[in-house]
Amino acid sequence: MISDDARRNGPVIRRLMREAAEAGARLILFPEGCLSGYAKEQIRDWDQVDWPAVEEELRQVAALAAELRLWVVLGSAHRLTPPHRPHNSLYVIADDGQVVDRYDKRYCSNTEILGYYTPGFTPTTFTVDGYRFGCAICIEINFPELFVEYERLGVDCVLLSAYPVDSVFEVKARAHAAINNYWLAMATPAQTSALLNSELISPDGTVLARADATTELIIGELDRDAPEFDIALNKARPWRAGARQGDIYRSRRVCDPRSDSPAGFV
Repeated sequence: MISDDARRNGPVIRRLMREAAEAGARLILFPEGCLSGYAKEQIRDWDQVDWPAVEEELRQVAALAAELRLWVVLGSAHRLTPPHRPHNSLYVIADDGQVVDRYDKRYCSNTEILGYYTPGFTPTTFTVDGYRFGCAICIEINFPELFVEYERLGVDCVLLSAYPVDSVFEVKARAHAAINNYWLAMATPAQTSALLNSELISPDGTVLARADATTELIIGELDRDAPEFDIALNKARPWRAGARQGDIYRSRRVCDPRSDSPAGFV
């Protein structure tokens, strides 16, 4: 449950980190706005945010990441220099406790861009144990080009942190995973559990793990050698990448008046 108080959110985040590490996880993903609170829901005015508390809790999360040897992808507002509005961000914290990157939400909603956030402009990728990850946030689910971009960047899994407002969100997430043939991990807060819960989706679009009313943490494994994903990973994905390049089609283009005419008869 996300609150507007980073000092309440931080201990919950660290408890889940410990549970994930005990279960053998190497990376944990948290929802949009998890540390600071999310604008429009918990946060109505940035002046209500205790920014020193946000920064101190982030330092404690980073220190625990180093202690646990756990990668953490953590949703939070990221303060900019006044009068600029914050970014809506995901901090990428490595297992040595360093914040090695940050993803800033690029496609903000109309309300977000007019009243709450400054947009970002670049994708974020990073590698853990040989698997490449990309980052996305919530409403970006509606922009297929972003997910195709991550396929071209060679990610194995997109990490999607969200505060969803409708249940069709899951349909879109599963479609992006199946179309681009990569895993998609989706973290959502307890506040939106009536719509959908956190999930790990496979490269063929099936749900591998899903939270429920009694589960705060789900654990899943990415395995390129799993036979059930052979078609998605080793056949469909490379073939679709080649198809997007278009050479297979251009080489078979013909010069035929019956092809060129838009109104020919059989």
